[in-house]
Amino acid sequence: MEQIIAENLGTIVDVRTYGEFSGGNVAGSINIPLNEIPARMEELKALKAPLILCCASGGRSGQAQNYLSQNGIECYNGGSWLNVNYYKSLNN
Repeated sequence: MEQIIAENLGTIVDVRTYGEFSGGNVAGSINIPLNEIPARMEELKALKAPLILCCASGGRSGQAQNYLSQNGIECYNGGSWLNVNYYKSLNN
C-alpha cells in the first residue's frame, strides 16, 4: 500500500467530516465523509482505483474499506491521514 500511495497509483479518499478535512489533509485527496459513502457510490466507482481510505486514526476508514470491498471496489485502509501523508511525501 505504501508504494501505491508514493507512486500515485490510486486515489486517496479521506472519510473524515468536512470540518476535520479542512483542518488538514493529504494533498490531492478527496473528502467523502463516511456517512455519505452509500449515497456517493457511483462517484467512488468512477475514481482511479485502488482507493486509499484514511481518517483520523483508521477506525472510520476501516468501516469504509469493509463496505466498499463488499460492493466490489478495490480499496485499502490507509489508517491515519498523517500516515498516508507521510507515504505520499516519500515520492516528492
